Amino acid sequence: MNILLWVLQVLLGTLFLYSGILHFSVPPDLPAQMAWMYELPTGLHYFSGTAEILIGLGLILPGLTRIQTRLTPLAALGLVLVMAGAAVWQLTRSAYADVIGNIVIMGLAGFVAYGRWKLRPLKDKGRA
Repeated sequence: MNILLWVLQVLLGTLFLYSGILHFSVPPDLPAQMAWMYELPTGLHYFSGTAEILIGLGLILPGLTRIQTRLTPLAALGLVLVMAGAAVWQLTRSAYADVIGNIVIMGLAGFVAYGRWKLRPLKDKGRA
């Protein structure tokens, strides 16, 4: 279980670090499935980008450093909330395929949150 949680943490963390950085400098040649980024208002880009970068770091760094490991399930829960907001926004655009992707990510993040809270919590330095 620990290995599965770590794989999900690293994959989701890396994906959202990348996605968060993209919000601050949206390139002109994004693939079609990411064209929605051109429609986002600037303020929402900054908010989403900041949240996604913090989530990405929160999914990975506490477990690696074994400092403030309670932040990992909170970051995963934050990702659930960000993806819920993204799903609502995608629904307003009738982008149903994107909503399905948001729901899948919400489920994976929810699993990481539950797994790191109850099933296999990470331990801080000095705690056995």
